[in-house]
Amino acid sequence: MTQPKISSNRLIYGCMMIGGSFDGAPLDMEQRKKGHAAIETALECGLNYFDHADIYCLGKSETLFGEFLEQNPDLRDKLIVQSKCGIYLRNQPEEGFPGRFDLSFDHIVESVEGSLKRLHTDYLDILLLHRPDPLVEPEEVAQAFDRLHRTGKVRKFGVSNHSPAQIELLRAFIDQPIVVNQIEYNPVHTVLHDAAIHANMKRSHYGNPGEGIIEYCRLHDIRLQAWGPLAKGVLTGKSPAQDAEPRIRELIRLIERLAKDRNVSREAIVIAWILRHPAGIAPVVGTTNPGRLRACCQGAELELSRIEWYQIYTTAMGHPVP
Repeated sequence: MTQPKISSNRLIYGCMMIGGSFDGAPLDMEQRKKGHAAIETALECGLNYFDHADIYCLGKSETLFGEFLEQNPDLRDKLIVQSKCGIYLRNQPEEGFPGRFDLSFDHIVESVEGSLKRLHTDYLDILLLHRPDPLVEPEEVAQAFDRLHRTGKVRKFGVSNHSPAQIELLRAFIDQPIVVNQIEYNPVHTVLHDAAIHANMKRSHYGNPGEGIIEYCRLHDIRLQAWGPLAKGVLTGKSPAQDAEPRIRELIRLIERLAKDRNVSREAIVIAWILRHPAGIAPVVGTTNPGRLRACCQGAELELSRIEWYQIYTTAMGHPVP
């Protein structure tokens, strides 16, 4: 068993797809082999922070990871294990039910109990609320957090895809600090600062719900995590759609050139772009391909210049900064 190296936690391994598929088919030996290889590769790369959610592969991803922990009992205390709750997928638990969010007391507590059982662990290092629930009662969230913290089942708490106002509402009721906000972020999806640099401009379409998230989280010591850091592979090898905008094709060419100039992978350039931000945004890398995962980890050793960062950003926007 490979022991994890001392990690700076600059990257997080996202376990969404280690369970194979979002269906009711049971895990087979090939899926287990592939999933275990991905976990091993993450450890070999020095990663010790693993991100889950109760819905990933309908629970199979947590189950596979739990089997891995059961086979390596000395490993648990060396890892940070994070999971998320709050989403019901369509047709759960009955056919015809809509996809929806649920941050009620009962659902939060039941979801954590299920995650702990699948993960073969007594506690989560961090629990995130997966999506904002329009029907949230913050008093119920507070009660759930209190019970989970008091019983030692969750050590720290955070959110995912939440705005500053939504976090403020929770903070007004809960006693535990919010330590994480996991959001979508990559060179193609930059809404977190697009609105900020276009303040007081006539281009009203740059107004967006992401405005102020980075600044708010920096002010309140909430660590940002970036899901989808590779933009679904479009920037690192996956062929763009035939109708892809010219700016995306130009961005791909730029990343390829920068990677060639630095003698690194395209994944490393994209990851380094995210890490270059002073907010300390941690990419959640979810590939199950060992080679691609190693390529992503190259990015933690690479530092882009301010000029290179803005080259990528303005190319992705398709126009200069104001």
